[in-house]
Amino acid sequence: MSDIFIHASASVDPRATIGSGSRIWINVQVRENAQVGPDCILSKDVYVDHGVHIGSRCKVQNGASLYNGVVLGDDVFIGPYATFTNDRVPRAFNTDWVVTPTRIDNGASIGANATIVCGITIGEFAMVAAGSVVTKDVPPFTLVMGNPARPYARIDRDGNQIEKLNGRS
Repeated sequence: MSDIFIHASASVDPRATIGSGSRIWINVQVRENAQVGPDCILSKDVYVDHGVHIGSRCKVQNGASLYNGVVLGDDVFIGPYATFTNDRVPRAFNTDWVVTPTRIDNGASIGANATIVCGITIGEFAMVAAGSVVTKDVPPFTLVMGNPARPYARIDRDGNQIEKLNGRS
């Protein structure tokens, strides 16, 4: 574990798995049974709940919260203060609630302050614009934006727009 960096202020449960070359920065919390792949960056104030799986070479920016049920593929970018949910019908008094899983496929990017509602899949190399609220699956190679997020353009692997969708100019 000598090639893993964990800042002194971070709290990483000893039951978490951290991949080689990963960097865990100031005030990050990684809970029990979370898996962080190799060569990941967890920036300041990130929260990784128990059981979360983060693939290889992911970047999770400041203040993002990943809750139980979230699975990130490889090369995923999570922007600052992005939030994921995991309860489809949240009630403080419901003691029998069940985690609703969410999957972010390889190469996808989530913009700053986006909210990802549980139970969806964001496809490979898809992109979610900053501030969007994603309530439905996002197809691969698609840029979505808005509240609720709607398809805006087809994009290539690098995020460049190929064509506008739905008559957008």
